[in-house]
Amino acid sequence: MDKPATKNSNAEDSGENRQTLQTTCRQFRVISKAFFASERRRKARGFLIALLLLALSVGAIQVLMSYAGRDFMTAITHKDSAAYWKALGWYLGSFGLAIPIGVYYRWVEERLALLWREWMAQHLVKRYFNNRAYFRLRGSESVDNPDQRISEDVRNFTVSSLSFLLIALNSLVTLVGFIGVLWMISGTLVTMLVVYALAGTMISIIIGRRLVRLHYHQYEKEADFRYSLVRVRDNAESIAFYRGEKREHLDLFNRLSAAVANMRLIIIRNRNLGFFTNSYNYLALVLPILVVAPMYMRGQVEFGVVTQAAGAFGTVLTAISLIITQFGGLSAYLAGVQRLGSLWDQLDEHDAEEQRIAFEKTNKPEENSQTVKLEGLTICTPVVMKTLVEKLSFELQGNQSLIIMGASGTGKSSVLRTIAGLWPGACGLLERPAADQLMFLPQRPYMVEGCLREQLLYPYPDRGADDEEILAVVAAVNLSDVLERVEGDLDRVVDWNNMLSLGEQQRIAFARLFLRKPKFAFLDEATSALDEENQRLLYQQIKESGIGFISVGHRETLIAFHDRLLTLDRSGSWKIDDVAAS
Repeated sequence: MDKPATKNSNAEDSGENRQTLQTTCRQFRVISKAFFASERRRKARGFLIALLLLALSVGAIQVLMSYAGRDFMTAITHKDSAAYWKALGWYLGSFGLAIPIGVYYRWVEERLALLWREWMAQHLVKRYFNNRAYFRLRGSESVDNPDQRISEDVRNFTVSSLSFLLIALNSLVTLVGFIGVLWMISGTLVTMLVVYALAGTMISIIIGRRLVRLHYHQYEKEADFRYSLVRVRDNAESIAFYRGEKREHLDLFNRLSAAVANMRLIIIRNRNLGFFTNSYNYLALVLPILVVAPMYMRGQVEFGVVTQAAGAFGTVLTAISLIITQFGGLSAYLAGVQRLGSLWDQLDEHDAEEQRIAFEKTNKPEENSQTVKLEGLTICTPVVMKTLVEKLSFELQGNQSLIIMGASGTGKSSVLRTIAGLWPGACGLLERPAADQLMFLPQRPYMVEGCLREQLLYPYPDRGADDEEILAVVAAVNLSDVLERVEGDLDRVVDWNNMLSLGEQQRIAFARLFLRKPKFAFLDEATSALDEENQRLLYQQIKESGIGFISVGHRETLIAFHDRLLTLDRSGSWKIDDVAAS
């Protein structure tokens, strides 16, 4: 009863492996085609053609050196002085030709790999930020650590792709150039070589077929470990306040242990594969001698033919044993292609979805409106589709305001995210001004790396503002003490995350708002770290600025700064009250 089950299991594994290989090949074609058809295609194709010509030249020189070496060794055995010096000249001449070709061959390969990496990283980063794909991929189960894929996997992919391409091309050139040499010496050598290589390839695939999946997991686990270290650095203060060193220490150890355990499996597989490949390579040194040595002892060939046959046999065997000799690197490379391919496919799906998604009644939100208008908007959680807010409707003019309140989990922040286009689980009608006329202030503002001027003008530093206007806004939001800490220098760069308290960071966000002057602002607990006086000061200024705004908050004192109050209930129901009337 067990044997049929085993056969079925093996058949399923084999089918899955074939399907994975087909997917990987498709992903490789798509990624490579995109580069060689891109705006840099002329330069890329020029480098590629030069590289292929140099590769052919290298193969031709190897054949030439083979014959030069044969004549040189034969002249030595014959003790022929004239032939010796002539053969030595040809031998050294082939070296002189091989050196510059080999150098430029390597140079062109590295330049093409660098050009490919630069384009591909820029292309993926552009798509990563397009339509906020970086935000939507946060919860993706199929794409872990996109940062690692864009940086490390792209570098490995471009370098390894060219490396394996050239190895395959050199193998083909070598096969064409040297198979004739072997056939002229002995047909038995060629037959032995083909049988030996085919048997070795099949055995190496059987032994190392699980290495691709193990390398895939290794990339993932290494990236998880590195991300945990970055997370500790970014949240050092919170961890210190909580005294969470032991918990973080344990988490890092667990992630490191997972990476080490997976690497241990890779090492074991490589060890088993190494036993076979080393035996395979050492035996290959003897096989041609076993065939040609008797021919030499019978006087059928010169001694130089023996060394030529050994060299040619080893070269051709290496050429047709590509899978055996490169199996470890090839398995790691295929794992990298799969990781890049899955990121590429996810971005393709995201782009396709962005073209058709938005709301049931409109294909996309109206972004030419001068108001914020919601009509019958139902908001649900993205995965389980639980209704948070049902058929919400209201309209705000450019100088009006609304505050959203309710118990935790009623969907207050989800309303803001839906208006921003960050929340996919919504249907209904939404009208709003263009995205560059909106500004969102989260509870914890994002602090960029750079000087105070760049901090205040984020995310549009090119729009600019003169120093007088910046200093006036800094004083208006009570950030004069921060300016004093940088000695009044707006262009001084410091570590703002560690220098500024959360309350100061929230005032930085309001300074950005007043410098940018959008039509509407959306404040999600944007004053939670401020005292009542600073909160009153900032809300009073935003009302006087004429900017329309929607706030999310819990403090009852916030209601007085708004025209209307939207109260959400856990059942999905809601109500709107006029603040002045109540």
